[in-house]
Amino acid sequence: MLGLAFATQRVHGVRIGLQGWTFRDRPLDEAIAASKQAGITAWELGFNHMEPAGASREALRAWRETVPLEEFRKVRRKFDLAGIEITGYSYPFRKDYTEVEMARGFEMARALGVDVLTTTTNVSMATRIDGYAQKTKIRVGLHNHSRMVADEVATPHDFEAALLNTSPYMGVNLDVGHFTAAGFDPVGFIEKNHGRIVSLHLKDRKKDQGADCKFGEGDTPVREILLLLKKAKYDIPAMIEWEPKEGDKVAAVRDCLDYCRKVLA
Repeated sequence: MLGLAFATQRVHGVRIGLQGWTFRDRPLDEAIAASKQAGITAWELGFNHMEPAGASREALRAWRETVPLEEFRKVRRKFDLAGIEITGYSYPFRKDYTEVEMARGFEMARALGVDVLTTTTNVSMATRIDGYAQKTKIRVGLHNHSRMVADEVATPHDFEAALLNTSPYMGVNLDVGHFTAAGFDPVGFIEKNHGRIVSLHLKDRKKDQGADCKFGEGDTPVREILLLLKKAKYDIPAMIEWEPKEGDKVAAVRDCLDYCRKVLA
């Protein structure tokens, strides 16, 4: 099954998949089935499909620190049987995390058989995370949002500040929709920083903190991003992430995938 996943995840040479947050409204088995219906063969697995929902901070910490890693190996086998590659694991790192919680994120990634973690975290956490990344040789992509909050990653300067004096294992998980909504140019950023980008979250948003849109209807240069990946042969996974809660998500993801296919044909 692994051979099938690797063979089918490329669309005219570009790595296209799904960010699992898209199907956050359903349990993992149903999310996998929905992905297959939409034609998806690669996933960036999110913590939301692994961690207990609604748990208190204390209960969640206890779960992270003690959950058998075999649970993650079981999930990997589940994806293998479905013919879907897991390209990375999304795991948040926050200031109040214990050292065990920090280390366990990397152990979970290793149990899933991936060498990439993406994370919503603080700028000031980057050097702390880097210690674990160097030790495990797992690459970490810092995820951006559009909101301008102190010590959160949103701007090119935030990425620069976070990655300053860190090892090559520290990089970027660029959400191109959020980057556009915050007023920045994702195409130029990718061209300049492609060597440190571990994955893209592919969505279309309007500028000025605007709404999510169907691909091609917002202000995010989705077409230009896809063509850049193809022309420059950047081996960066571009993971479709559909944020709206309403509507048929399977159909929405299928439309996004069809858009990518038409642009890249």
